[in-house]
Amino acid sequence: MAAKVSDIILANAAARCVPEEPPRCASVAPSLTFSDLTNDEGDEMPIPESAPRRRRASTRLVAQSAADIQRITGESTTELINRCCGGGCCLNGSARRDSLEYEDINLPDNKAFRGLDLEIQSIPTTLSGIAELPEQTAFIEPLRRPSSIPSPTESQNSLHGAASASLEESMSKTSLETTDTLIQPPSFVQPHPPYHVYPAKIHNARELTKPGAEKRTYHFDLDVTSYPGESGVDFRVGGAIGVSAPNEVSMVDEVLDLLLVPRFLRDKPALLRTTKGRWPTVWGDDKPRELVATRRDLLTWCSDIQSYPPNKPLLRVLAEHATDGNERKILMFLCSAEGQGTFCDLRTGPHISLVQLLQAFPSSKPPMDLLLSTLQPLMPRFYSLSNDPHESYSVRDGTQHRLVEIAVSVHESNDWRSGARTGIGSGFFERQAKSFLQAKARGEKPEIYVPMFKGLMANPLAKQFQSDGPMLLIGAGVGIAPFRGFVQRRLKTANCANKVWVLQGIRDSLVDEIYSGEWGIAEEEVKKVVESRRGQGRYVQEEVRHQADLVWYIINAVDGRVFVCGSSKGMGEGVEEALIEVAMEKGNIEREEAKNFWDLRKETGQYIAETW
Repeated sequence: MAAKVSDIILANAAARCVPEEPPRCASVAPSLTFSDLTNDEGDEMPIPESAPRRRRASTRLVAQSAADIQRITGESTTELINRCCGGGCCLNGSARRDSLEYEDINLPDNKAFRGLDLEIQSIPTTLSGIAELPEQTAFIEPLRRPSSIPSPTESQNSLHGAASASLEESMSKTSLETTDTLIQPPSFVQPHPPYHVYPAKIHNARELTKPGAEKRTYHFDLDVTSYPGESGVDFRVGGAIGVSAPNEVSMVDEVLDLLLVPRFLRDKPALLRTTKGRWPTVWGDDKPRELVATRRDLLTWCSDIQSYPPNKPLLRVLAEHATDGNERKILMFLCSAEGQGTFCDLRTGPHISLVQLLQAFPSSKPPMDLLLSTLQPLMPRFYSLSNDPHESYSVRDGTQHRLVEIAVSVHESNDWRSGARTGIGSGFFERQAKSFLQAKARGEKPEIYVPMFKGLMANPLAKQFQSDGPMLLIGAGVGIAPFRGFVQRRLKTANCANKVWVLQGIRDSLVDEIYSGEWGIAEEEVKKVVESRRGQGRYVQEEVRHQADLVWYIINAVDGRVFVCGSSKGMGEGVEEALIEVAMEKGNIEREEAKNFWDLRKETGQYIAETW
C-alpha cells in the first residue's frame, strides 16, 4: 500500500512538472541544445575553473562479497579467517612467520615466468592446506572397433538386413561428423538450445574508427539468407546474435606443442568420454557423454585458454606433472595456505593465459584430457544488431540476400610476450575483418564466415521496443550500435522526427565516432555527440544532467522510454546516478524516492539498461 501511495505522489509531482505531449510535429518538447543550464543566447555555460569535474577512479574493487572471496581464493571466508594471523602477511610476500622454516628457491629463468610478477625469494619447507588434485571428468581414448562390427570373413556371409543396419549404426558412432570445423564448431557444441551454430558468410566488413582511436571498432554485414527457421522467431530491432568464436589457431598449436601432443594425433578422430557436466556442449544437459572428436577441435572450440585467471585446480595439475623440483615447489606453494597471498597476487595481476603458464613452468606436461577437465568452457559472445533487420537486403549475383549488421570493438589486455593480446571474440572478428579486406584488395571474392546463432531476439532492448511514445537513447562507445536500428525503425513509424533523441558518448569525434552520417536522418536534429577528450571534455552522464528537461519530459510522457546501453563500469553507473539526480531536481523529491521512481520505471519497461 505504501508503494502505491508513493507512486501516486510521484505521479502527481510529475504531472505538475512535465510538458504535455506536443499535438503537432512542431514539437514544444525540449531540444538537445536547451536546458536549465543554458544562457539566453543558447550557448552552454562554461564550467567554472574553481570546481573541476570529478573523474571516476581508474581502479576497481575485485572482491565485494563472500562469493567473490571464494571465487578468487578457493577458500570460504571462515577458512580464510581461521588461517589468518592478523599480521597482513597475505598482503606482503616478504613477511615471514617465526614458526616456519624457509628455503631459497631458484626461480625459472624465462620471460614467461618473469611476466607473472611473482614476489618469491623463498618458500616454507612445510606446506599446509594444499589444494587436492581435481577430479578428472574428461578422458580421450583411441577409437576401437566396436564388438558389433563383424570381421571381414563374417561380413561376407552376414552383411545383409539387420546386420547391415547394425554395422552402419556402429560405424557412425566411431567416425567424425561432416561438419567443416574450419568455419564452425562440431554439432555437439550447442550454445543456446534449440539453436544450432550457423556459419554466416561475411557480406562486407569495414573499420568504423580511424587511426589513433583508443579502441578499434569494426562493422560487419552478415548474410543470413539461408539461416534455418527452427523456432519461427525472426531477427528483431534491438536483438542480439551469439557468436561461437574459436581460440586463435596459433595459440592452439602452441598449447599442443607445449603438451607434446604428436602432430599425427592432433587431427585424428578419438573417443571423448566424460563422466559428468555439460562440457563440451556449452549449455547441454549435465550428464556423461561419449562422442568422437579431434584433440584440435576440442581445444579450438570447447575450452577457454586465455580469458580466465588461473585457479588452484589448474595449478595443482601443473604441479603434479612438473618434473623440475623448483617448479613443482613453486606451484605447490601457490596451491597452499602459506602461498595464499602470492596466489591472490597471481590472480589479480597481469592477464595470464594457459600458454604463459606452460611456458613459465616448462617441465610440466600434464595429459591433455586432465587439463581439459580443469579448464573453463569456451562460452559464446553476444553482439547487438546495429540495423533494422527487416529492411537490410543486398542484391548479389542476381539474388536478394538478407543481412544483419553488428559492430565489434576490439578488447585488448596485457600480454607477457607481445605487450597486448586481443580477446577471444573481438580478436576473432578483427582477424576475419582483416582477412576479408585483404582478399578484396587482391581482387578476390572472400569466402569468410562467422559461426553465429539467433538466440537472443527477446532481450530487454528488443522486448521493450515500442513504436509509440518518445524515446531517449543513451550510449557510449560501441554501446550506441543497437540504437542505429531503433532510429531506422522509428523513421518508418513515428509521426515526426523529434520522437527520438540520442545521446552518444565518445572520446574524440575525429577518430572514435561510429556510424556518423549513417542514421538515415538529419542527425543534428535528434543526436547529441558528447566528447570526453575534446572541447569541454564532458562525459555522457554529465550531458544527461544537462538535458534534465528532456529526460523528465520523455520518462513522464505516455509510452515514453529511456534506453541505456554500454559498459556498466563508468558510463552505466554514471548515467544511473545522473538519472536519479534529474528525478530529485525535476520531481522535487529525495534520493530514496528518486531511486524508487526509476525502479518503478524499470518494472514497467520504461527504463531499460543493457550494460556489461
